[in-house]
Amino acid sequence: MHAKTDSEVTSLAPSSPARAPAYFVQSPSHDGGDHKTATSFHSTPATSPPRHSHSSVGPHSRDSSTRFSAATSKKPRGLAGAHEKVSKGKKDWMKEVEAIEEEGLLDDDERYRSRNTKRWYCLAFIVGFFVLFTFFALILWGASRSQKPRVSIKSITFQNFIIQAGTDASLVPTDMATLNSTVKFTYRNTGTFFGIHVAATPFDLTYNQLTLASGDMKNFYQTRKSQRSVNVVVLGNKVPLYGGGPSLTSTPAKPNSIPPIPLTLSFTVRSRAYVLGHLVKPKFTIQAQCSVKLDVNKLNKPIALEKSCQYF
Repeated sequence: MHAKTDSEVTSLAPSSPARAPAYFVQSPSHDGGDHKTATSFHSTPATSPPRHSHSSVGPHSRDSSTRFSAATSKKPRGLAGAHEKVSKGKKDWMKEVEAIEEEGLLDDDERYRSRNTKRWYCLAFIVGFFVLFTFFALILWGASRSQKPRVSIKSITFQNFIIQAGTDASLVPTDMATLNSTVKFTYRNTGTFFGIHVAATPFDLTYNQLTLASGDMKNFYQTRKSQRSVNVVVLGNKVPLYGGGPSLTSTPAKPNSIPPIPLTLSFTVRSRAYVLGHLVKPKFTIQAQCSVKLDVNKLNKPIALEKSCQYF
């Protein structure tokens, strides 16, 4: 019998069942600095590892577990440092963002205040301008009101005066009066810094509230500190009397036998000055009323009225 070698014995030994992979369980590190590593081998429930496997793996497993535990114990410290750096950077970034936002809010506040200040300045300027402009306009209005124009009636001239029988438009028989005259007056603008637009109502010659003649004046413009002479034709053509003038006659029975006929001349002169455009435009109204005596014996001769007129 030959002695069997170890290799032959090993080869003849029945093959052991396949082992399940081993894994390591590491206990957490402690503050004392001692690292305890617990190594356990687990296999499938059907089989268990042989006893000599523990001894064969012992030293190598201890070294591996020690290195593994050291590596794993160092890893959380590195992650914690990185996490601290990230959190610190994030905090710094948040502080910068907050500072930028605060600066933006301050800029917005300053812009809002500057806009409000500009608006208040504009509003104050507009209000002040209107106040000063109104004050200036009132000064001009008061100054212009004190420079009232003047009207002076000089004379009236009668060219003819005829009373004759006739009929009116409805064929009613009555006496008819025809009168032709010219009124002369002067108009003076006393304003030193404005011109005047002048108009007038009709010039009426009446006898006992019966209008015998009427005339219109043409409108005109009078410059500052100037005057003009105005002639207005006052006519009456076949005006029915209807018994209103029984004492009127145009043909004297005897020379100088017809007394003067009392008449009344009345009109109104209206003036408007544009001192500051259409904003300051004072108005002036002058009413004139004159007592006139018609003398049929003195036709075509001017009759002075300077002392026979009243102005209102």
